[in-house]
Amino acid sequence: MKYRLLLLSLLLIPLFAFTLAHKYYISVTQIDYVKDKESVQIITRIFIDDFENLLRERYDENIILAGEDEPTTVDMYMERYLDEKIKIKINNEEVYFTFIGKEYDIDIVRCFLEIEEVKRINSFEISNQVLFDLFEDQQNIIKTNINASKKSYILISHDNTAVLNFN
Repeated sequence: MKYRLLLLSLLLIPLFAFTLAHKYYISVTQIDYVKDKESVQIITRIFIDDFENLLRERYDENIILAGEDEPTTVDMYMERYLDEKIKIKINNEEVYFTFIGKEYDIDIVRCFLEIEEVKRINSFEISNQVLFDLFEDQQNIIKTNINASKKSYILISHDNTAVLNFN
């Protein structure tokens, strides 16, 4: 009987450890340069609840994302926030993206951004500070596909910029 109880305990303890695990704060940004369209296409994925908490804290405490009663101001707030927190330089010149829109997928919001009229990319620099002002341990993963070169970076609050050179 003691052995059964010990065996049962050894099996259940790891299960409880996983349910009490700390939540991770992560966003993922995919950047693709589509040369024939002269376009940099960006998709930023952020957990809905984290983004909702941030937008409530910064702009409107009543915001509810992905709900039937989502205010029409949400896109404006998302665009304003992303414009403040994501900075891009192409060929050492700051460029600005256009907020195309968003879509919800279970617990993630995908924000679609685009930079047009990009003839060539010799260097690409991105600073991504999304959610750093809300979560100390936030990590922003950057995945790039530029000039047939695929790279990934993990940006943290004290190291929030990635630079790629193609010379």
